Amino acid sequence: MFPLRDTLPSHGKPAVTALLIAANVLVFLYQLSLESYALNHFIGEYGLVPARFDPLNLVTSQFLHGGWWHLIGNMWFLWIYGDNVEDILGHGKYFLFYLLCGIAAALSQYLASPDSRVPMVGASGAIAGVMGAYLVKFPHARIVTLVFVFFFVTTVQVPASLILGYWFLIQVFSGVGSMGYSNMSQGGVAWFAHVGGFVAGVVLILTMRTRQRYSRRWDLTW
Repeated sequence: MFPLRDTLPSHGKPAVTALLIAANVLVFLYQLSLESYALNHFIGEYGLVPARFDPLNLVTSQFLHGGWWHLIGNMWFLWIYGDNVEDILGHGKYFLFYLLCGIAAALSQYLASPDSRVPMVGASGAIAGVMGAYLVKFPHARIVTLVFVFFFVTTVQVPASLILGYWFLIQVFSGVGSMGYSNMSQGGVAWFAHVGGFVAGVVLILTMRTRQRYSRRWDLTW
């Protein structure tokens, strides 16, 4: 299953979501402009390397990506879920929420593998937080999802609670399954960053005050 879009309209312009996507794309284009040695140095300097922990990298690592598909996948998910979460939080609070989720995600991966020397990069932890908030606030929203059945491809509308709950369980089981390989030298998926970001998003959205207009939007999700 691959989500294409949600059916829940946004009442405002997702300015911060758009700016976050633009920032990630611009940083990635800068990465592409670097020679191999310079790129490795850049990733090592601004990615989060648990073995030489730098608090600043909790933020900078969120804007780095390991390849086109890494970037496109993350930005696609952010665009699907981010506009509605931004709408109910407001621009400033949403930006803070996004960064805090990313920090919580990075810390979760650091705690899971504190001796790793592999730089952790990507916005997926922060975006997992956005997905967690979406699950809490819009569990009955419909996600238009691409489904592959043998040689056939079709789209179905799946409740957000189902597709996001399924996604979260995959991250948990994959993270637990990878624990024995946490000290491997090669890179991989930061499963615990996804789990930590998602949980942070759930907790933060429950503690942050949402806009009054949200009360009118709840009926749209049923």
